[in-house]
Amino acid sequence: MLDKPPGITSAGAVAVVKRLLPRKTKIGHTGTLDPLATGLLVLVIGRATRLSRYVTDLDKSYVATARFGAISDTLDAEGEILTLDAPMPDEDDLRSAMQQFTGDITQIPPMASAVKVGGERLYKAHRRGETVERESRPVTIHSFSLTNLDIASQTATFEISCSSGTYVRSLIADLADSLGTGAHLTALRRTSIGDLNLQHATTLDHLTEDSVYNHIIQTNAVVGHLLILGVGGRTEKMVRSGRSLEAAGIEGPYRIMGGDELLAVYRDSGNEARPEVVLCGE
Repeated sequence: MLDKPPGITSAGAVAVVKRLLPRKTKIGHTGTLDPLATGLLVLVIGRATRLSRYVTDLDKSYVATARFGAISDTLDAEGEILTLDAPMPDEDDLRSAMQQFTGDITQIPPMASAVKVGGERLYKAHRRGETVERESRPVTIHSFSLTNLDIASQTATFEISCSSGTYVRSLIADLADSLGTGAHLTALRRTSIGDLNLQHATTLDHLTEDSVYNHIIQTNAVVGHLLILGVGGRTEKMVRSGRSLEAAGIEGPYRIMGGDELLAVYRDSGNEARPEVVLCGE
């Protein structure tokens, strides 16, 4: 797990780590962070790259800092900034408005995002100075708290826990708009993805060819949130060969374990359990 620094794309961070690994080693990540953003970037290596789908949709937590009284065409500090003649909301008004943005809400994806509309990613149209009509999307804000307010600098810091697919910069912009002002992100730090936490991540500066594997979590831990079905004997051989099993009566994907080894991820389909990912062979 990596603590991504600012000023580098997620793909750029992956490329740095890839150079420390043996040639032809597969590597990927489970969820993009913008160059402005820092924090938890979960890297998956080798066969574990096939497990990324089970991490991408997990809930995430962030610490976000926003500058009020100024808007950005990208909703963050990397865009073109326009200062408004608007006061900083006071703490009571801010906390009251935040309650409207907690729970199940809808968001319109920002133009400077990778969402596809009409087969083209929105950021490409944004770079041409175009605005595309976008449909709102449901997201869930599990918690939204104010941790610091600096009237002098017109900045506020928030802690946010939300569903996958949430745009924190849109959340902040919508919050400010509801208060009759504007705001944009100046810093964003991802602190967790599901049960995976930033405190166990390392930085690029601390990675070397000799140490890189010391910072790779076990494959089983990547999908530690999935329920477990232990197998052995003939059933284990069937799993290793990618064959279907009898349904386990478990909702959603689940781990098939042979002792301490993660063999596969299966999902029930009717009376059968079918493999989605097989990580081992006979």
